[in-house]
Amino acid sequence: MGARVQELLDTFAAPGANAAELLCDRHPAEATAFTVIDAELNFVDISYGELREKSTQFAAALTALGVRRGDHVATLMGKSAELVIALLGIWRLGAVDVPLFTAFAHDAIAFRLQSSGAQLVICDADQRRKLVPPGEIPTDASLPVIVARGEAFGYDHSFAELLAGTSALFSSDSPDSSGSSGESDGGLPTIAGLSNDGGSVAVGGDGALVQLFTSGTTGTPKGVPIPLRAVASFVGYHRFGLDVRADDVFWNMADPGWAYGLYFALLAPMAAGDRSLLLSAGFSADLTWAVMEKFAVTNFAAAPTVYRSLRAGSAPGAGHALRRASSAGEPLTPDVISWGRDAFGLEVHDHYGQTELGMVAGNAWADGLQEDLRPGSMGEPLPGWSVDVLSEDSDASAPDGESGRIAVNVLKSPFMWFDAYVAAPEKTAERFSEGGEWYLTGDSGRRDADGYIYFSSRDDDVIIMAGYRIGPFDVESVLVTHPRVAEAAVIGTPDEIRGEVLEAYVVLRDASEGSEELVAELQRLVKDKFAAHAYPRRVHFVPELPKTPSGKVQRFILRAQRAETPTHSRPAP
Repeated sequence: MGARVQELLDTFAAPGANAAELLCDRHPAEATAFTVIDAELNFVDISYGELREKSTQFAAALTALGVRRGDHVATLMGKSAELVIALLGIWRLGAVDVPLFTAFAHDAIAFRLQSSGAQLVICDADQRRKLVPPGEIPTDASLPVIVARGEAFGYDHSFAELLAGTSALFSSDSPDSSGSSGESDGGLPTIAGLSNDGGSVAVGGDGALVQLFTSGTTGTPKGVPIPLRAVASFVGYHRFGLDVRADDVFWNMADPGWAYGLYFALLAPMAAGDRSLLLSAGFSADLTWAVMEKFAVTNFAAAPTVYRSLRAGSAPGAGHALRRASSAGEPLTPDVISWGRDAFGLEVHDHYGQTELGMVAGNAWADGLQEDLRPGSMGEPLPGWSVDVLSEDSDASAPDGESGRIAVNVLKSPFMWFDAYVAAPEKTAERFSEGGEWYLTGDSGRRDADGYIYFSSRDDDVIIMAGYRIGPFDVESVLVTHPRVAEAAVIGTPDEIRGEVLEAYVVLRDASEGSEELVAELQRLVKDKFAAHAYPRRVHFVPELPKTPSGKVQRFILRAQRAETPTHSRPAP
């Protein structure tokens, strides 16, 4: 695997690396890049040749709008051919994409636009209203906007017209039709400094492709610059962790507004020259099964939330052709693995990573890397990465089985690409050990004698009760095995005697079944299956758990809500 890791680095980290060439132009023009599917299962295939032609046209349109190398362009778009064309057009210019998740409201979008310094936004028509505060309308002083998949209005530009070259933007008296942009044979301005045959800017391995923001699980989102060389590690996971092969029908359900979708539903498949499915409809269990069946999906990746929803809302024995099923984003509870054996005829493999890293550990699928699953383990370090569990009070490895800090050895991880947040030196310093040898993930876990790593919690989520360190995930994993429980989150709350005690927030499959008797059942279950001291002293039945748009449970919100609503009753002893 070491030779393959080096080969990927030689390709994507080279000084002359060119994103458009590596992600699109070098692949056979007739090969299918994406199959875009709608809610009625209608679909359209888009080839690498079509992507090259249309993204080159779009890059010329962006040039006419003043976009240059290093500029930031935001994309507020769902899964579509237009999104892929827009991204490749941005990267042809050496510009930087700022992904915006379509579930964001105005404030979250405005924060990212301001923080990134984006000078232009490309959005779907149904997202346009979010770019101005509620009740206001765009003006000529607003940020320039290109509207896709719907009508442009007012001061906006039409994505379709820009592609067709019919916008007034390209008229002879347009202020941008002269200067660094000339006229090509097709009537579109040529890209400054590029050839007329689809050339593109080579930014090199250290050149930025994307500025993505962390999910804000524990605080204000931070800007993460993603260089072209990071794609080497993405392809490594694509091949080693997911085991995507040339003849696979690959479907990663994650949204490209977040790391797992951007890195592994778009970038990695394009870099590898593979076909990837994009579903441009909202999630439902029935639709997911229907896509799997109609398109004979063989390699599937999704967040644990998707698998739990499939388990709750799917008919037994649904047909599929899966040979690989993978999960990432949140720890995968053992009950989902057991369900997967019945529903898929195979075990769902859990994988671990972060926005700042990509995927660094997992229960790899590739031949030669597969091992028997160990329930609760997120697996072993993937090729190109060195991951360990450090002691709480030093940068030495923690003893086997002892809780500690999950960390990546920077010096021994050739795929390591993150080195700093944007304009946040204090936050960057928190991520690295003194001397820079270790990247500290902010997650707690343990390692067994064979090197398997087990996630426990985010550092901020660790509960310390009477001197015992308790990871909420361990308790949550037990709670969700109860047949009436759909989801659970555990937090620590202050206690005069123990320092902290555990409280559980539980979403039931049937909300009407919450009772004191069920509370007692859940407490006994934790005592019997995990530890007698680590049971939740209180159980709150709630309709839903607070989550980030990418599906991560926000326990800090539960802690804040709990602090505002104290109870007069004492917790169970």
